[in-house]
Amino acid sequence: MSENLRTYTTENVDDERETESESEEEELRCPECGGQLATDTEHGETVCVDCGLVVEEDEIDRGPEWRAFDSKEKDNKSRVGAPTTNMMHDKGLSTNIGWQDKDAYGKSLSGRQRRRMQRLRTWNERFRTRDSKERNLKQALGEIDRMASALGLPDNVRETASVIYRRALDEDLLPGRSIEGVSTASLYAAARQAGTPRSLDEIAGVSRVEKDEIARTYRYVVRELKLEIQPADPESYVPRFASDLGLSDEAERRARSLLNTAKEQGIHSGKSPVGLAAAAVYAASLLVNEKVTQSEVSEVANISEVTIRNRYHELLEAEDSVALN
Repeated sequence: MSENLRTYTTENVDDERETESESEEEELRCPECGGQLATDTEHGETVCVDCGLVVEEDEIDRGPEWRAFDSKEKDNKSRVGAPTTNMMHDKGLSTNIGWQDKDAYGKSLSGRQRRRMQRLRTWNERFRTRDSKERNLKQALGEIDRMASALGLPDNVRETASVIYRRALDEDLLPGRSIEGVSTASLYAAARQAGTPRSLDEIAGVSRVEKDEIARTYRYVVRELKLEIQPADPESYVPRFASDLGLSDEAERRARSLLNTAKEQGIHSGKSPVGLAAAAVYAASLLVNEKVTQSEVSEVANISEVTIRNRYHELLEAEDSVALN
């Protein structure tokens, strides 16, 4: 039994400590030249100061996403938890009580505890929306999030739409207009501002209000809030239409070329950008031998086949006139 025991002396402990310190020093040295290593936080790399060897890359940045240049700014920006967002009526600063009647270990609550949690949820909802203005905002932002999800719009569009609706609410533009109408108009304006526009027909397809009311409310909101919105570019619709139809990159490039030619010839003025984009995609698919039917393009773009035929001939005529010159 005594043979299996290992006794440690002061010398053994010192030897192990020296070995550990040597291994740590080796890790902090360049494996090629033995030079000193430095961490480049901007690029997430560990490099050798002497020979420039990249020892580690794609390191995780565990610091904050903001920058501060003095202690006061650091105190103002520092926080605990997730960042605030305009997509929630309270900007994400409230407490949410989960709907699952389970404890931290996943076990079901008793009947008495479930009733207690339900009362807490009820009071939590009452505290989150203290007045009619907050209830209005909560409903509108929920509508914006629902429609944006149905249309596949990114978070930056939802954030912009939330800001536009908040401005409309603060400037008292809602009396006489429905919450759904103003929220839909805000989303339509935000999508156009972000360069990811959706047609009025697409917006109306996921909204709870009619197309005419959306257009009327949109014009009113843009005029009253003095929003700077450029006319929709037909090219911004091309990638989505080409993707939905399963067309190649070559067909997409050809569609963009047809639209650029149309702009140079001036035939795009006064015409629907959705119709031009759909016609360009259809014409490009024929030119690169990736034939799709007009009905397929019409279904994807949500416009009539007659519009596609008319714009399609105009685009090809403009292309031919440029080629002849």
